[in-house]
Amino acid sequence: MELEKLIDAECVIPKLSASSKKQALRELSQCAAEHTGQPQQEIFDALLERERLGTTGVGGGVAIPHGKLDGLEHLYGLFARLETPIDFESIDEQPVDLIFLLLAPESAGADHLKTLSRVSRLLRDKAVCEKLRGCDSCDNLLALITKRTATLVN
Repeated sequence: MELEKLIDAECVIPKLSASSKKQALRELSQCAAEHTGQPQQEIFDALLERERLGTTGVGGGVAIPHGKLDGLEHLYGLFARLETPIDFESIDEQPVDLIFLLLAPESAGADHLKTLSRVSRLLRDKAVCEKLRGCDSCDNLLALITKRTATLVN
């Protein structure tokens, strides 16, 4: 799935305040619940279940928490830039300040993995991450995430 079909400006949080991994996941779950209509606790539980398998802190200040839910009809994405980096138990042991949340229907199969791979490729690009860290507006962050042609002005 193309990222522009997965996320819109309402699903971009330019300044998320969280002091821990659990708090960040809870805040993101609440926002995701508002946009998907799914219960916040079910989203949070799915994310925690995935974290128990191993951290989704992929390194370079980036985390890509993800999970599957029965009630979703399609893939859903949410991006947050943290006000202050937090410990996310990342593989490189560095704090995280960029989080891309991905939720998928239980039946998503390969689509979920392909989208997860696409998000990972995007956020492994150090230049993209630096630009994301320098943006304050939802529209500019969204343009970078979806690689839309846009004049990026803070």
